[in-house]
Amino acid sequence: MQKKSNRILIINPGSTSTKIGVYDNDQIIFEDTIRHQADKLAKFDSVIDQYNFRREAILSSLETGGIHMTELDAVCGRGGLLRPISGGTYYVNEEMLDDLKKGFSGQHASNLGGILANEIASKANIPAYIVDPVVVDEMQPIARISGFAPISRKSIFHALNQKAVARRYAKQVGKSYDELRLIVTHMGGGITVGAHCYGKVIDVNNGLHGDGPFSPERSGTVPIGELVDLCYSGSYFRKEIMTKLVGQGGLVGYLGTNDAVTVEKRIEAGDVEAALVYEAMAYQVAKEIGSAATVLGGKVDAILLTGGLAYGKEYVEMIKKRVEWIAEVAIYPGEDELQALAEGALRVMNGEEQAKIYPA
Repeated sequence: MQKKSNRILIINPGSTSTKIGVYDNDQIIFEDTIRHQADKLAKFDSVIDQYNFRREAILSSLETGGIHMTELDAVCGRGGLLRPISGGTYYVNEEMLDDLKKGFSGQHASNLGGILANEIASKANIPAYIVDPVVVDEMQPIARISGFAPISRKSIFHALNQKAVARRYAKQVGKSYDELRLIVTHMGGGITVGAHCYGKVIDVNNGLHGDGPFSPERSGTVPIGELVDLCYSGSYFRKEIMTKLVGQGGLVGYLGTNDAVTVEKRIEAGDVEAALVYEAMAYQVAKEIGSAATVLGGKVDAILLTGGLAYGKEYVEMIKKRVEWIAEVAIYPGEDELQALAEGALRVMNGEEQAKIYPA
C-alpha cells in the first residue's frame, strides 16, 4: 500500500530572516531563507508588527517556487514564548494566538511562527500546528527549587532540537523515545543539557539567561556575590549587565568572538588563552552532563551531543573523554529545525500521536 502524501509548509521566523520549507512527508521539496533588511525591520515598533511584512515575503517566495496553497495539507510554525507547556505538537488556537501576540513570556521573532502558520492555513482551510517551543516545561517539582525562595528554576531550552534528536536516536536503536533515559546536550549560541526520562525532560538548565555551562554568547552560572557587587557598583545599567550575561558572555566575553571555528584556528596558532577558555567550556558541559546523570540515578541509555558546536571534533572529544564512562555518546551535529517541525506535524498527521490543545 502506497504511503499517503502529506504536504506541509514549515515556517521558522528568526530575528533577521524567515526560513521556510515545504515537505512531502519527510522529504523536503522546497526551501528558502528569506533575508530581511535591518532598515526595513527597524520601521516596525514591535516584532508582532512585522506580521504582514513577513507574510507577504513568504507568499512571494512560495509563488516564485511554484508552490500553490491548494497543494498543502497543513502548516507548521516555530513555537514562540508561550505559557509553560508539556512537549508535543499543538493545534494553533485563539488562546495561543492571543499569548503569542502579547508575548506572554516575552517578545521574540519565533512568536510570529504560529501566527503566520494560522493565517496561511486558515485561508487554505487546513490545520496549523506548532511543535516543542522553547517553553516546554516537564520539570519535576524538586528540580524547580533554586535554593533562593523568591526564585524558582525555569525550563527554557532548545526543546525542539533536543526532542527531535532524542526521537532519532530512539528510532536508530529500535526503541520508542518513551522507553529511554537520555542526556541530550544542545550546543550552539546557548547550551542546554536535558535529562530525558521516558519521554519527559525532567530537569534542564535555563539556556536563556539562567544557569548551566557558559556558551559562545552566554555566561551561564556565575558567582552570585560578585555579580551582586557588580550590579550595585554604579558602573553599569541593568541593560548593560544583562548584555554582559547574554550576548557578550562566554566566549565573546573572554575571547571577543562567538565563532568556534575562529577560536579553533587561534588555538592551532598557539593561543594559550583561547585553548584554556575553549576547554573550560567543554569542561562545564561535561560537569552539567554529570549532574544530569545523577538526576537519572546513573541509569543512562545514551548521551547525545547536538547543535553547531558538535561539528567540532576536538571539542566533542574533550567532552567525551570526561563523560563516556557514564554511557555511550552519540553525535548529531547541527540542528535542522525545519525537519524537526515537519516530523512533529507528521506524527500527528500519520496518527502516531494526538495533537494537543493549548494551553495543556
